[in-house]
Amino acid sequence: MGQLLGIDSRIAFVALVALVAIQRLVEMSISKRNYRRALARGGVESGAELFPWMAVMHAAFLVAGPAEVLLLARPWVPPLAAAMVSLLILAQVLRYWAVSALGDRWTARVVCVPGDPLVTAGPYRWLRHPNYLAVVMEFITLPLVHTAWLTAAAFSVANAIVLRRRIVVEEDALRRYCRRPEASRP
Repeated sequence: MGQLLGIDSRIAFVALVALVAIQRLVEMSISKRNYRRALARGGVESGAELFPWMAVMHAAFLVAGPAEVLLLARPWVPPLAAAMVSLLILAQVLRYWAVSALGDRWTARVVCVPGDPLVTAGPYRWLRHPNYLAVVMEFITLPLVHTAWLTAAAFSVANAIVLRRRIVVEEDALRRYCRRPEASRP
């Protein structure tokens, strides 16, 4: 196995995944707080049946990568690792830019407060679902940091299936409950 700054690369990879897992736990705490606030303001949840599937998939993803590396002795390829870490950081920047643009409206669930304006700030100026793009990037890059290609492939397919339905649900909720920004007038 490879070495990263004198540390077994497998241990470094497991530590990286653990950091991402801690990040997700913090995000879930923020999401729960924002979810309760949205409901208190009259928010309407859509697609609640999808959330457990997403939660299980994300948790399994965080276990599968390290398991694949440890059980199948995936090699450490430093140039690939460097590229994947760079893209993973880019995905995290995009994720937190999107979360920041949504502010207290961000949740891991689809909740819209009727009458709230559609968010068009930050990355939402250019992308309809920037947070989902960040997740897609993460499902590819995080496992490939240590060549866990089975995890990257399997969870990317699973994520595509779930996101396909989730985006339909979210688009419907936004259409039904959010105000569109008024067109600028000359």
